[in-house]
Amino acid sequence: MIRPLALPAALALAASLVAAGATTAYALQSDDKDPSMGPVPTKLVGYLKEGVLNGAEILGPPPAPESPQGRADRTVFEETRRLEGSERWKTAQQDNDLWGGGAVKRFSCAVGVELSEKTTPVTSRMLHRIELDVRTLGTPAKAAYDRKRPLIGNDAPLCVPREDWMKTNASYPSGHAMTAWSWALLLTELKPDRATALLETGKAGGDSRVVCGVHFPSDVEAGRTLGAAMMARLHADKAFAADLKQAKREIARAKAKPVGC
Repeated sequence: MIRPLALPAALALAASLVAAGATTAYALQSDDKDPSMGPVPTKLVGYLKEGVLNGAEILGPPPAPESPQGRADRTVFEETRRLEGSERWKTAQQDNDLWGGGAVKRFSCAVGVELSEKTTPVTSRMLHRIELDVRTLGTPAKAAYDRKRPLIGNDAPLCVPREDWMKTNASYPSGHAMTAWSWALLLTELKPDRATALLETGKAGGDSRVVCGVHFPSDVEAGRTLGAAMMARLHADKAFAADLKQAKREIARAKAKPVGC
């Protein structure tokens, strides 16, 4: 079972996020819809089948609302609303955008290679399939605990538009945090000399969910935990191992450099 953030750690997170106003932001490519619900229609499927890992058992339940951890989560949500309009807020909007050029752009800058279906097709396919695995393994855990998102019952500012799906899509664990951390782990394996930048980007992607106001800190921690578990399990999958071998060669040969970093 993961250990939720204690009150001092949660408050320190809130303070650090509020203070982080100098983070580089990149232009979003799409504002007319929320791309957080996944990639464009694809025939791809994930590597893993449902049930191969039991996310609910791995994580255990989220903190109760009136527990010290639960109150700390709520305090962080309230404190980070002060970030509205800041550079960190804009970065959180980009991290939200998994498939419209936002989050992938940030990882391209971190890895030093332009990641796209044209320039790195094998790697891009792996990113897509891993995000689909996040859904396969994360959705049952969400359903098991059905934690309401911090935005429910208030009109506090969010970095993304409020949508009806947020009322029913559970908060714990964070799928975005799970995806960002999984992508960071994969790309670190492909380009180990860029590990620090990649892991920082993966961590920031999870923290951005708190900045956005769509997840509690303990949701993000749970997403990272389950993402790491998933990536460990993926290494026993033959299709993943084959793609990983090809992707290492692809990244080593890649010439296209990201722009605008």
